[in-house]
Amino acid sequence: MLAVVLTVSVLVLAGTLGHDGAPQSGSPPASDAPAPPAPEPPVPAPEPDVVFTVVAAGDVLPHLQVHASARTDAGYDFSELLAGTDAWVGGADLALCHLEVPFASPGGRPAGYPVFAADAHLATDLREQGWDGCSTASNHSLDQGAQGVATTLDVLDSAGLGHVGTARSAAEAATPAVYSLERGGRTIRVAHLAGTYGTNGARVPASAPWSVSLLDGADLVERARSARSAGADVVVVSMHAGDEYSTPPTDQQVGTAALLAASGQVDLLLGHHAHVPQPTALLPGGPGGMGMWVAYGLGNYVSNQSDHCCDARTDSGLLVTATVTQPAGGPARVTRFEWTAITVDRLSGHAVEVLPDVAATGTPSLTPADLAARYDRVRSAVGGAAPERLTPPVATGGPPTVEPRPRP
Repeated sequence: MLAVVLTVSVLVLAGTLGHDGAPQSGSPPASDAPAPPAPEPPVPAPEPDVVFTVVAAGDVLPHLQVHASARTDAGYDFSELLAGTDAWVGGADLALCHLEVPFASPGGRPAGYPVFAADAHLATDLREQGWDGCSTASNHSLDQGAQGVATTLDVLDSAGLGHVGTARSAAEAATPAVYSLERGGRTIRVAHLAGTYGTNGARVPASAPWSVSLLDGADLVERARSARSAGADVVVVSMHAGDEYSTPPTDQQVGTAALLAASGQVDLLLGHHAHVPQPTALLPGGPGGMGMWVAYGLGNYVSNQSDHCCDARTDSGLLVTATVTQPAGGPARVTRFEWTAITVDRLSGHAVEVLPDVAATGTPSLTPADLAARYDRVRSAVGGAAPERLTPPVATGGPPTVEPRPRP
């Protein structure tokens, strides 16, 4: 019996093992070749850079003569005066103006030099043209007193315009204007700060020392740093300073600009007050050490000034276009800065014109020779640091959102 069992076991083993001891299952032996590699996952396309433009202009200075040109049977309409720059303002991704004067109280009348008050419809027309916000710190901020500050900001709020430089409360004064742009699936936040050298001798109210932001370079640096800590990707500062009708910037302008650039916290500095175009420059420093562009003075955007009252250079000003680029995963930076000459055809209803657009044809009251002389004055003042832009920008997305500042 034992012999039979052993014989069966040997037969079973012989049927399952080969001569080399490998299993014999009746199936082909397993291959020694490696399995084919799994296909590589597709490489995602790199996120495109976010690119957008910031356009800024000089002083919105509506003398009574400007109001007269805007007068209608129903009140005031400034749209026709400003229409020559519609494409440039409307094509900007973010457009920032400088409101030189306060608005009149409800029911009040416009007033001119030396104590200004503008009709509130100007704010509506600025917004309809495409401006997103304005700096309000100037030597005329207190022309209508503390109540005028509050009225002005109420009017701007009603029109949907952002604002910075004056305030109705300490909390509002401590908060920059912030504009959010949605681009490429990202939210880019631009903070705007402002300050003025003074208020024409009018005392800032002791009970409201925060009502007008006075120019203080060290304070602006800290405000810019705080804005970045709170999430701002870009910081723009408006500086109301300089000598009226002077092309060279003053020591205060140059010193403040150098301080802001050296801080590495400010991307762009916009100058106002001189009423004439002043030089542009790329200063060492700036965020990431890439430099900070400054336009020391943008001249006038709309006004009644010209050689008939003041200085021939006051009839013109600048639009500046800053191109901001933010690569995926990287910081936003000003990658290009350009200027465009504008002028006011005072005798044809204070129409604001872009000089490259009208230089060859003239305007109702200005010949090509007249415009060439204005163009030459602007070129001479601006200098060669920045290139000239001859075509309006085209918006890269929807309009910005104006983030609210704290109110009383």
